[in-house]
Amino acid sequence: MSGGAWTVAAAATVTAAYALGSRRLSTTPVSSAIVFVGAGVLLGPAVLDIVNLGDDAAPIVALLEATLTLVLFTDALSVRRQDLRTGGFLPGRLLGIGLPLSIGAGWLLAWPLLPGLTMWELALVGAILAPTDAALGKTAMTHPRVPALVRDGLNVESGLNDGMVLPFFILFLAAIPGTHYAQEGVTGVFWRALVLSTAIGLLVGWLGGRLLQWSRARGWVAGEWWQVYPLAVAAAAYELAFVTDGSGFIAAWVAGFACGYALRRYPVGEEPGDAHRTAEFTETLGGLLAAISLLVFGAVLLGPTLEHLSWRICLYAVLSLTVVRMLPVVLSLAGSGLRPGTVAYISWFGPRGLASVVLALLVVEDHVPGVDLLGRVVAITVGLSVLLHGVSAVPLAERYGRWYEKAAAASPGLREAAPGGRAAQGERP
Repeated sequence: MSGGAWTVAAAATVTAAYALGSRRLSTTPVSSAIVFVGAGVLLGPAVLDIVNLGDDAAPIVALLEATLTLVLFTDALSVRRQDLRTGGFLPGRLLGIGLPLSIGAGWLLAWPLLPGLTMWELALVGAILAPTDAALGKTAMTHPRVPALVRDGLNVESGLNDGMVLPFFILFLAAIPGTHYAQEGVTGVFWRALVLSTAIGLLVGWLGGRLLQWSRARGWVAGEWWQVYPLAVAAAAYELAFVTDGSGFIAAWVAGFACGYALRRYPVGEEPGDAHRTAEFTETLGGLLAAISLLVFGAVLLGPTLEHLSWRICLYAVLSLTVVRMLPVVLSLAGSGLRPGTVAYISWFGPRGLASVVLALLVVEDHVPGVDLLGRVVAITVGLSVLLHGVSAVPLAERYGRWYEKAAAASPGLREAAPGGRAAQGERP
């Protein structure tokens, strides 16, 4: 049996095993991310050596890039203007103030702790580890006792910051000599990777959403193809940007916004939330691919990295999950009227996950000089985040929920009691 076949069999076994106990595990500190990453480390070359893809990185690249494309598209598709208007001050502050500060803080703290990297390579570390991943702390962001304002704010932040960090990432990569983007120059990168990719995403997304509603209004599209359709839109946006030397990820992210807008702008006798139901299959597939990606991450990246730890890498990983995340959040929410307990809760739940892994992989593909050290830093930070945010999600959500209920009863005008966008519309949190 070939190594590839063993890998597929192992991934299928872990997926089936988790599915059988998923409901039971959802109420425990053992998150799906912990299960898949832990299984990956156990099955990888560092332990059992069952999942071992050798020197062929092509399957890993294809899996991770496809997964991030779907996640970017579906996250953007589900964001509505109401989410940014109703209680929108929270994601607005987290994205507009907190995200740039996080990139800057990650850059500055990397300077003394990661010697050997150039200024722009250090900037890449800050950008790669800035986006958050809601899937790693799902309970903290969906628990019914947590106020809708906080739930929705964290979900919108997580859905948008991976796309918003892409321009920073591309510009930093373009500043490093020898990389693909550096060969095009800053002007070329700006027009192709940012402007052209955005235009492609807008055109493909809007046209895709408009055509779907036009076809549905005439009864031409079958239900199962209605669910599959978003996959084609996301893939078309990505590939069109790729063949024009742009950024497929930016195009897919923008296409999600444009497609969601078109679906809501031209409804077909459906209540609000139509865009979400259209993307249900794509979201489910993206979630499955994300879980398998975490297993591969544990086997191929985290497991081998655990054999080459250093105090500098470990310290930076801890600071990335605390100071680099928490201080910018505290500063961005200053004067917001939110209680300290709420600010602490929001600042802690900034888990790092799939986006960071994929961006690090793109650096590997571009042969950045400091790629080994950068890869180890990302692997340990994401691995630590999977463990700490996964274990703390259930107990902290319960504890914060109890505090909120008492505080809301004592103070009816509590800022946290403002209605959240999705909850106010009767949709899922």
